[in-house]
Amino acid sequence: MANCLLADRNASPVGMHWANNFIKRQPELKMRFFRRYDYQRAKCEDPTIIRNWFRLVENTIAKYGIQSHDIWNFDETGFMMGMISSGMVVTGSERLGRPRSVQPGNREWITVIQAINAEGQAIEPFIIGAGQNHLANWHEEPTLPCDWVIAMSQNGWTNNELGLEWLKHFDRRTADRSVGSYRLLILDGHESHHSVEFERYCEANKIITLCMPAHSSHLLQPLDIGCFGPLKKAYGREIEDLIRRSVHHISKTEFFPAFAAAFQATMTEKNIRGAFRGAGLVPFDPESVISKLDVQLRTPTPPVEEASQAQPWTSKTPKTVLEAESQSEYLYRRIRRHQSSSPESILGALKSLAKRTKAIMHENALLRAELREVREANEILSRRRRAKRIRLQKGGMMTVGEARDLIDQMDIDMQVVAESSRSGGQGRSARPGVRRCGICGKTGHNARTCQEDIERTASAFSVNVIIPPKSFKITQGTTKYHTYIADSKKPYHTHFCGDCGSALYGEPEAFPDTVSIKAGSLDEAFTNLGTIDAEAFTVRRKDYLKPLEGAKQVEGMISP
Repeated sequence: MANCLLADRNASPVGMHWANNFIKRQPELKMRFFRRYDYQRAKCEDPTIIRNWFRLVENTIAKYGIQSHDIWNFDETGFMMGMISSGMVVTGSERLGRPRSVQPGNREWITVIQAINAEGQAIEPFIIGAGQNHLANWHEEPTLPCDWVIAMSQNGWTNNELGLEWLKHFDRRTADRSVGSYRLLILDGHESHHSVEFERYCEANKIITLCMPAHSSHLLQPLDIGCFGPLKKAYGREIEDLIRRSVHHISKTEFFPAFAAAFQATMTEKNIRGAFRGAGLVPFDPESVISKLDVQLRTPTPPVEEASQAQPWTSKTPKTVLEAESQSEYLYRRIRRHQSSSPESILGALKSLAKRTKAIMHENALLRAELREVREANEILSRRRRAKRIRLQKGGMMTVGEARDLIDQMDIDMQVVAESSRSGGQGRSARPGVRRCGICGKTGHNARTCQEDIERTASAFSVNVIIPPKSFKITQGTTKYHTYIADSKKPYHTHFCGDCGSALYGEPEAFPDTVSIKAGSLDEAFTNLGTIDAEAFTVRRKDYLKPLEGAKQVEGMISP
């Protein structure tokens, strides 16, 4: 441009360094690196489009009377299991290029579908892996909560079918905690979010969906603003930690505990509330988003920490780096006070000794820490590799709790077979050891399904009272629930206390329009443990049910 102006005046062109010299002469100008930006994304950063979006959100909330508890955002994000995130490292000042960090390199894809609401809550993640079969050792990982969902697809991506399954999962997890009649679900334009079945299910269950403008999720979607970034960085740190512990291959067995640790560390109420605040949704503040189109963010300077007060040092054999440094300073001062001869040579030798001593102690401390981490990693890896790789189910989805129940049932079946073989007179040497219950010592079940422990705690497998829904009401508190497939091959929804986990009542789809009350949760064994905050009363009971001897709720029941 400058040469064009000069050419009009028949002047010679500018020199090679003219641009830099010109900027130096103008204090109001600076040189900055530019950032690459997709045209479609830049085109959608239009204040008019953004304002129309917020106007749509505001009108929808007002029309349906939606509370902040019922404003949800969901999206999916992908993980390459063996890839770490970029970061900063400390390196020598003489290095010219960027340092390298080793990663496992496994590029198998995992998709995680997540939903959060404006009150800082997150439902259980819906994890999609590539493959056909569920393996037992995935679900036996103790760090995985029972209500997490694992599903399988051919390539580890979501599709219309899994999108609908996630929507049902979302409905089950949020229906009980809803404040109003409608729930608002903010989503992007992915194909699986707008299938006919997806839209029909939302309409039938009073879920209002709002689709954000295209290419605007980096500005308007809470999950992209405040949750997915920290989650991926935390997962990358978990993989780096495994690399330091000499674990060089990441499979699904290693992915699930690493992801669980990252999820618990980052999917916090503070981060989620900050994400909705950054998206201008709650509190409702459109201008905070529109202003970001022109504002350059700056990282605040961290506060300077005050130096701790040095403690007086008593001469003794140093055992740590700090003690070695204190010892050398003590000797340094003593030699300086020696007046009879020049102490320079002694001081030089002492400096060298102190420097090497500190280096050795630092090296030993790092080696001890590395050895401890390697031993811990080897122990964890060995335990996971020894776990049973049994195929539980082909395709579909399973919660971790359902998978563990299936594993327990398989263990019980194996114990029964082993017991029957022993009673048949077969040789003992060819049979495996029989597993026994850790509570009562008997075979045929485990500690989690021990009937004696259940009768003592009244937590499950109690006698049921079947009543119609209109005869049943919860007078105080809110229950949680999980769903499993009963022997009838139909779903059974078990409701339990959110504090202690005691089963309270169920909704069997095999018997529609009925509520199944766990009588054991109200009998003598349970009432002795504390005060009951809920009451159950039946107007009538089914003809085929008999009164429960000694159960307190029988007194309030009317004979058929």
